[in-house]
Amino acid sequence: MAETMQKRTPLYDRHMALGARMMRFGGFEMPVQYTSIIDEHLAVRQAAGLFDVSHMGEIFVRGPRAFEFVQQLITNDASRLYDGRALYTVMCTPEGGVVDDLLVYRFDAETYLLVVNAANIEKDFAWMQEHNSMGAQLENRSDEIALLALQGPAAFTIARHFVPDLSPDNPRYYHFRVMEPGTFLGCRWAVLSHTGYTGEPGLEIYCYADEAANVWDALLEVGQAHGLKPAGLGARDTLRLEAGYCLYGNELDESTNPLEAGLSWVVKFDKGHFIGREALLRIKEAGPARRLIGLVLEARGIPRAGYPIVDATETPIGQVTSGSLSPVLQQGIALGYVPNQPAYTEPGQPLGVQIRRQILPAHVHKPPFVKLHKK
Repeated sequence: MAETMQKRTPLYDRHMALGARMMRFGGFEMPVQYTSIIDEHLAVRQAAGLFDVSHMGEIFVRGPRAFEFVQQLITNDASRLYDGRALYTVMCTPEGGVVDDLLVYRFDAETYLLVVNAANIEKDFAWMQEHNSMGAQLENRSDEIALLALQGPAAFTIARHFVPDLSPDNPRYYHFRVMEPGTFLGCRWAVLSHTGYTGEPGLEIYCYADEAANVWDALLEVGQAHGLKPAGLGARDTLRLEAGYCLYGNELDESTNPLEAGLSWVVKFDKGHFIGREALLRIKEAGPARRLIGLVLEARGIPRAGYPIVDATETPIGQVTSGSLSPVLQQGIALGYVPNQPAYTEPGQPLGVQIRRQILPAHVHKPPFVKLHKK
């Protein structure tokens, strides 16, 4: 059987020229690292990193009933949005399982942008079409739009070379700015969004795919003096894990619900109907059967997805969903699901992770695992 053709982002040639190690991810050939994951990770924590995240999906929702459509599709409350405001949310099945986690941007009362995970673009678009009884206009623009993430404490300093009035307060966290044509590196269309997946302050920059290389080159050139380094998916994963952020396919999927994943803050029952509301209400009333927890290993070792989590008697009680060596702590850290009981979920509780035939001691730690810079 022929192998599925992997897509390439508009920056593929830039990654190859920088000597990136490439891997398949979400149907794309993506850079996993340029120098080393630890080097790139620490650059983001201490200065800045530049990521190509053009594999993410961009779906526009337009029309007089666009708000109504978005509101029933997501668990969070879209009525809290105003022009230039974004929010994080999930879409659920009627049974409460997570279809995807996503960002929702409001451009105006009849224009919303939904940013979804790369591996889920087709699935999500089909889900939206299936549940579009409002006749909203849906456009999958994923192939035309590139996305770069400039992240780290020096991110805004670097971006100010191109937009002098940018700051962490302008736009504020989870706010964005649509640039006038030509005012950001000559781009015909660009959106600067104060969001990110690293736990550090920074911008996510949307532009047309054919203008992405110019933006990438300009940011790297100016950023060099501020410690900016290109960063791959490896560092993106260790950064989001230190921050305690969920990854779809690991902590989230259609067999998990947002309440057990620690995302009850994005589920607004008081907003009225949304897909999955009744199932999630039942789960809330009964209490989730399991809980996503953070773990810090007390001995040398690297926890990996699928490794068993054990209790004090060394009985398996759950499993790791994501794990790594924290480049900042130099300790193994993990996320994983365990039964929703205080003995397993309270910070400081002793548990263990089975790595091959050895059980390494660990304790429950509420994420984030490291101190993050103020956004």
